[in-house]
Amino acid sequence: MAVDAELLTFVRDALTRGASRKQIEDALLGAGWSSDQVSNALSAFAEIDFPVPVPTPKPYLSAREAFMYLVLFTTLYISAFNLGNLVFQFINRAFPDPSAQHAGLGEYSRYAIRWSVASLIVAFPIFLYVTNLIGRAIKRDPSKRASKVRKWLTYITLFVAASVLIGDLTSLIFNFLGGELTLRFVFKVLTVGIIAGTIFGYYLWDLRKEESAVEM
Repeated sequence: MAVDAELLTFVRDALTRGASRKQIEDALLGAGWSSDQVSNALSAFAEIDFPVPVPTPKPYLSAREAFMYLVLFTTLYISAFNLGNLVFQFINRAFPDPSAQHAGLGEYSRYAIRWSVASLIVAFPIFLYVTNLIGRAIKRDPSKRASKVRKWLTYITLFVAASVLIGDLTSLIFNFLGGELTLRFVFKVLTVGIIAGTIFGYYLWDLRKEESAVEM
C-alpha cells in the first residue's frame, strides 16, 4: 500500500522534533487518518536510537527473485495436487466403488499413480531446493523478506488454500446432510483438508512471523 507523501513528511518531521510514535499516532487518528495509513507511515521509519528518522527498506521487485518464487510456488502446487491425487488412488483401491467398476478403471488408476509419483519425484525436490536457497538468501539479507513477489504469491496461496478448505468442508456437510457419507469419501475429504490446511497454516504462520519481526 503506497503511503501518502504529505503524511510521510508529517511523520518524519514529527519524529525529528522528538514526538513519540504514540503521540503521532493519536494525532493522526484524531485528524481522520485510518489506522492502516498511520501504521504504514510509522513503519516507514525504523525504531532505533538515532538523531534523525531512519527510513526502513522499501518493498522491491527483482526479476531473479520473481523467477525463484514462481518456481517455488509452482512446484508447491504441483506437489500438493499430485500428493492428493496419489492418496486418492490408494483410497480408491482400498475402498472400491462397485457402481463405478469398468474395464478401463484399473488401467487409469495405474496411469494416475505413475504420473503422480513421477511429478512428485521431479517437483518436490525442486521445491525443497528452492526453499533452501531462498531461506539462506533471507538469512544473509533479511530485507529480502520485503519482496513484493513473495508477498503477492504468499497471499494468493493463502487464498487458494482457504478456498479449497471451504469447498472441502462444504462438500462434507452437503454429503452428510444428504446421508451419502461413505468411508471412501471421508478419507478423501480428510486428505484434501490435511494438505490444504498444512499449506494454509504454514504460510499464515510465516506471514505473522514476518509481521512480528517488522514490529520489533
